[in-house]
Amino acid sequence: MITCVVEYVIDPTKIDAFERFGRRWMELVDRHGGTHHGYFLPGEGASDKALALFSFPSLAAYEEYRALFGVHPDFVDADRIRDESGCVLRYERTFMRPLLPGDGVVKR
Repeated sequence: MITCVVEYVIDPTKIDAFERFGRRWMELVDRHGGTHHGYFLPGEGASDKALALFSFPSLAAYEEYRALFGVHPDFVDADRIRDESGCVLRYERTFMRPLLPGDGVVKR
């Protein structure tokens, strides 16, 4: 399993647009072979940071999903929310391998 962590710097005055953008991408990840773990939005403290976490069974499965960017109409529409609203100022994507409760635990 591979988990993608996306760190966003957002425009806090456009949080409603960012939420629309996030809801749309959660649907697309889940529909195209991944599991979306949600978006984590500003609560207290810094008001311009947000995170998204989603997983795919493998890097190859993620690459199949990524091949739809800019091509599949639903992906284009989702990006349009971000582009037209200006809710995302920048983002950085990192791939991680999760260590989950119970992974590698030997039961006695």
